[in-house]
Amino acid sequence: MLNALSRKARQVIKDPVLRQWLIGRALGRYQGEPVFTPHRPPYLEGLLPLKQQLPNPPTSFSELGIDKPRSAITLPLPGLDVTLNPGDEDRLFEQSFQDTETLLAVHRFAWIPLLGRDLDPAWVNSLWQAWQTTYRQPNDAWPWHPYTAAERAINILDFAGRHGLPGSANDTLKLLAAHGPAIAEQLEYFGDHHTSNHMANNGRGLFKLGLALGIDSYADMGAKILLNEAERIFLPSGILREGSSHYHLLLTRNYADAWLVAERFNRAEALALKTITKKAMSVIPNLFLSGGMPLVGDISPDCPPGFLSCLFNDNDGWFDLLDEDDAALIKSLRGSAEEGTVREDGWLKAEFGPWSGLWHASPEGWSHMPGHGHQDCGSFELHFGEEPIFVDPGRGAYGLTGEAQYFQSEAAHNGIVIDGCEPFPANKPYYCGLFRGKYAKNAPKLEKAENNVALTYGGYSRLRSVDSVTRQWAFSESAVEIEDQISGSNSHDIVQRLYTPLAISLNDDSVTLTGKESAFRLTSQTGSIKAMPTKIWKAYGQSLPGTVIQITSRSNLPWTSALKLEVA
Repeated sequence: MLNALSRKARQVIKDPVLRQWLIGRALGRYQGEPVFTPHRPPYLEGLLPLKQQLPNPPTSFSELGIDKPRSAITLPLPGLDVTLNPGDEDRLFEQSFQDTETLLAVHRFAWIPLLGRDLDPAWVNSLWQAWQTTYRQPNDAWPWHPYTAAERAINILDFAGRHGLPGSANDTLKLLAAHGPAIAEQLEYFGDHHTSNHMANNGRGLFKLGLALGIDSYADMGAKILLNEAERIFLPSGILREGSSHYHLLLTRNYADAWLVAERFNRAEALALKTITKKAMSVIPNLFLSGGMPLVGDISPDCPPGFLSCLFNDNDGWFDLLDEDDAALIKSLRGSAEEGTVREDGWLKAEFGPWSGLWHASPEGWSHMPGHGHQDCGSFELHFGEEPIFVDPGRGAYGLTGEAQYFQSEAAHNGIVIDGCEPFPANKPYYCGLFRGKYAKNAPKLEKAENNVALTYGGYSRLRSVDSVTRQWAFSESAVEIEDQISGSNSHDIVQRLYTPLAISLNDDSVTLTGKESAFRLTSQTGSIKAMPTKIWKAYGQSLPGTVIQITSRSNLPWTSALKLEVA
């Protein structure tokens, strides 16, 4: 308790915007947190608590009926691979992990879909029996957290559909049936202001459980959750509101998965789920550049980004687990959302000859809460042909301190930092609209013209004598020029950063970047340039070496800077 109080005190001391909120609340200027009942969304009134029912599968499952494993297995977990030898089953669930996400993946059996065709069913059988020996009784500990329980149920059911039920068929069916009420009791609903995509996945777990086990009450509740939560978490264009490209793929997959099972069981909700999925699918081409998908915002620990790239480009991964007809159904929903509607929701993909770029600027300025967005207003990702030149480095783990905090900050993006501050204040789920508007009077304005992209934002206007920032990227066949303008007065510290996976060398007046096919020359009209090693995250807990190019200036406002990147 003392640690929690100390942590909150440090937050108040370090965050002047939070202090203004607390003062305003004390004076009655701002509304407090909306009234809500945790775990009880209004649209489920009268349906909770959910009673446990006996399973009555409409299609009988076969029993796996397989011997114990005879060779080692390596489990791909978030940020860590764990190798087990036959007889190590109990050790997996007894060991501790530095990252809670690794522990949760163990209890979700998250490695089952990731191993794909390399999966040895004997290991699933053996580890499932080891798990249920200790953890079969629902409780409020991590193994029965509702998101974890839903993921575990889905992974075991999907495995059973391909290979047969692990363990004793009757015992496994009863244990899976117990997952329904356990999920429903702790639904991740925390009011409209603090409910994330987790709630939708609670619904997916209930929906798939109910249909597979023949329990209508589970399926009906799951369907109601899925449809209501889609209205909450997806913006008008179809993009997930939470500020992460990888999480958009994940939620698109989740709704596609729910749609497939709804079609299989001839559910009335199939058409609505198809519509949601199709709209989310249509956004995906706007997230992929010529050299791949930028990892804007958080990277989910649920699966590596490459596992879901099949939604766009027919790679292996999730499609490997589907039969050909189901994969064809998903592909049939591919389309392309209008650029304007996606831009209004804060995302812009633009192509100019060999160049392609992606920009993200949350429509409200503030990174959405709850969500997985970063302080990336003013940042961008740039590719030349199939070569990523400047990239969003992503984030390798969750956390509020150290490396996890750094990779969420503007300092870990291709943007501008003024006086060491973020482009917008750190958001809190309990801030009201009136208070947020005070610090984001001018919403970010993202525009595209024939050969350029421009972004103007006013989040730094909360700083004394700073007004707005405008960045403009002008493209030609062989060069990109970035002009930055900051309006205001007085002297300020200004830092521009560029993250690159390419090899670099510093020259007297320029930086040379060397790629696989081309080399590039970067010059700046202002500031001093230095380069430092960094990490570029490719999946949760997995990084590649990169370099951050930092250009530092101390200047009076108004200030103008020009960066030029040209093919050498």
